[in-house]
Amino acid sequence: MYKVLFVIPLLALVACATPQQSCIASATRELNNVNSLIQTTQANIARGYALYPQQQVVVVRDICTRQNPDGSSFNYRCDQTQTVTNNVPVAIDVRAEREKLQQLQQQQARLTRESNAAVQQCVAAYPE
Repeated sequence: MYKVLFVIPLLALVACATPQQSCIASATRELNNVNSLIQTTQANIARGYALYPQQQVVVVRDICTRQNPDGSSFNYRCDQTQTVTNNVPVAIDVRAEREKLQQLQQQQARLTRESNAAVQQCVAAYPE
Protein backbone atom coordinates (compact mmCIF):
# COMPACT_ATOMS: atom_id res chain seq x y z
CA MET A 1 0.00 0.00 0.00
CA TYR A 2 2.76 2.41 0.91
CA LYS A 3 4.55 1.78 -2.40
CA VAL A 4 1.38 2.60 -4.33
CA LEU A 5 0.99 5.88 -2.47
CA PHE A 6 4.62 6.76 -3.28
CA VAL A 7 4.43 5.82 -6.95
CA ILE A 8 1.37 7.93 -7.76
CA PRO A 9 3.00 11.30 -6.94
CA LEU A 10 6.16 10.13 -8.69
CA LEU A 11 4.20 9.37 -11.85
CA ALA A 12 2.56 12.77 -11.63
CA LEU A 13 5.98 14.43 -11.48
CA VAL A 14 7.27 12.43 -14.44
CA ALA A 15 4.21 13.44 -16.45
CA CYS A 16 5.03 17.11 -15.80
CA ALA A 17 8.64 16.80 -16.95
CA THR A 18 9.66 18.57 -20.13
CA PRO A 19 11.07 16.47 -22.98
CA GLN A 20 14.54 17.76 -22.13
CA GLN A 21 14.16 16.79 -18.47
CA SER A 22 12.90 13.33 -19.44
CA CYS A 23 15.81 12.88 -21.83
CA ILE A 24 18.35 13.96 -19.19
CA ALA A 25 16.77 11.70 -16.56
CA SER A 26 16.98 8.78 -18.95
CA ALA A 27 20.59 9.61 -19.86
CA THR A 28 21.73 9.77 -16.23
CA ARG A 29 19.66 6.91 -14.75
CA GLU A 30 22.43 4.29 -14.85
CA LEU A 31 25.01 6.75 -13.48
CA ASN A 32 22.67 7.60 -10.59
CA ASN A 33 22.26 3.88 -9.82
CA VAL A 34 26.03 3.37 -9.77
CA ASN A 35 26.47 6.44 -7.53
CA SER A 36 23.95 4.96 -5.10
CA LEU A 37 25.77 1.62 -5.10
CA ILE A 38 29.07 3.40 -4.43
CA GLN A 39 27.59 5.20 -1.42
CA THR A 40 26.19 1.95 -0.05
CA THR A 41 29.47 0.10 -0.58
CA GLN A 42 31.49 2.89 1.07
CA ALA A 43 29.14 2.84 4.07
CA ASN A 44 29.47 -0.95 4.31
CA ILE A 45 33.27 -0.71 4.28
CA ALA A 46 33.25 2.04 6.91
CA ARG A 47 30.96 0.00 9.20
CA GLY A 48 32.55 -3.36 8.48
CA TYR A 49 29.16 -4.95 7.82
CA ALA A 50 26.20 -4.47 5.51
CA LEU A 51 22.63 -3.63 6.46
CA TYR A 52 19.97 -5.91 5.01
CA PRO A 53 16.35 -4.68 5.14
CA GLN A 54 14.12 -7.30 6.72
CA GLN A 55 10.36 -6.91 6.87
CA GLN A 56 8.39 -8.08 9.86
CA VAL A 57 4.64 -8.19 10.36
CA VAL A 58 3.50 -6.88 13.74
CA VAL A 59 0.05 -6.66 15.29
CA VAL A 60 -0.65 -3.44 17.16
CA ARG A 61 -3.52 -3.06 19.62
CA ASP A 62 -5.62 -0.03 18.84
CA ILE A 63 -9.00 1.52 19.58
CA CYS A 64 -11.34 1.63 16.60
CA THR A 65 -14.57 3.54 16.18
CA ARG A 66 -17.76 2.30 14.49
CA GLN A 67 -21.10 3.88 13.92
CA ASN A 68 -24.42 2.41 15.07
CA PRO A 69 -27.44 2.40 12.74
CA ASP A 70 -28.91 5.25 14.80
CA GLY A 71 -25.90 7.47 14.06
CA SER A 72 -24.18 7.18 17.42
CA SER A 73 -20.64 5.85 17.54
CA PHE A 74 -18.87 3.40 19.81
CA ASN A 75 -15.25 2.48 20.46
CA TYR A 76 -13.83 -1.03 20.67
CA ARG A 77 -10.43 -2.67 20.89
CA CYS A 78 -9.08 -3.88 17.58
CA ASP A 79 -5.86 -5.19 16.12
CA GLN A 80 -4.06 -3.38 13.32
CA THR A 81 -1.57 -5.34 11.24
CA GLN A 82 1.48 -3.38 10.11
CA THR A 83 4.63 -4.24 8.21
CA VAL A 84 7.82 -2.84 9.76
CA THR A 85 11.18 -2.82 8.01
CA ASN A 86 14.28 -3.23 10.17
CA ASN A 87 17.88 -3.14 8.99
CA VAL A 88 19.69 -6.29 10.10
CA PRO A 89 23.51 -6.35 10.18
CA VAL A 90 25.05 -8.89 7.79
CA ALA A 91 28.71 -9.94 7.72
CA ILE A 92 30.70 -8.94 4.63
CA ASP A 93 34.14 -9.61 3.20
CA VAL A 94 35.68 -6.14 3.42
CA ARG A 95 38.36 -7.01 0.84
CA ALA A 96 35.69 -8.09 -1.66
CA GLU A 97 33.74 -4.90 -0.94
CA ARG A 98 36.85 -2.81 -1.67
CA GLU A 99 37.30 -4.62 -4.99
CA LYS A 100 33.63 -4.05 -5.76
CA LEU A 101 34.04 -0.36 -4.90
CA GLN A 102 37.02 -0.06 -7.23
CA GLN A 103 35.03 -1.64 -10.09
CA LEU A 104 32.08 0.63 -9.39
CA GLN A 105 34.32 3.71 -9.44
CA GLN A 106 35.75 2.66 -12.81
CA GLN A 107 32.22 2.16 -14.10
CA GLN A 108 31.27 5.55 -12.64
CA ALA A 109 34.07 7.30 -14.55
CA ARG A 110 32.97 5.67 -17.82
CA LEU A 111 29.28 6.42 -17.21
CA THR A 112 30.06 10.03 -16.27
CA ARG A 113 31.70 10.60 -19.66
CA GLU A 114 28.84 8.87 -21.48
CA SER A 115 26.16 10.69 -19.48
CA ASN A 116 27.77 14.09 -20.06
CA ALA A 117 27.74 13.48 -23.81
CA ALA A 118 24.14 12.24 -23.68
CA VAL A 119 23.03 15.26 -21.64
CA GLN A 120 24.61 17.58 -24.20
CA GLN A 121 22.67 15.76 -26.92
CA CYS A 122 19.46 16.15 -24.90
CA VAL A 123 20.05 19.89 -24.53
CA ALA A 124 20.72 20.21 -28.25
CA ALA A 125 17.72 18.10 -29.22
CA TYR A 126 15.26 19.72 -26.77
CA PRO A 127 16.24 23.36 -26.16
CA GLU A 128 14.08 25.08 -23.56
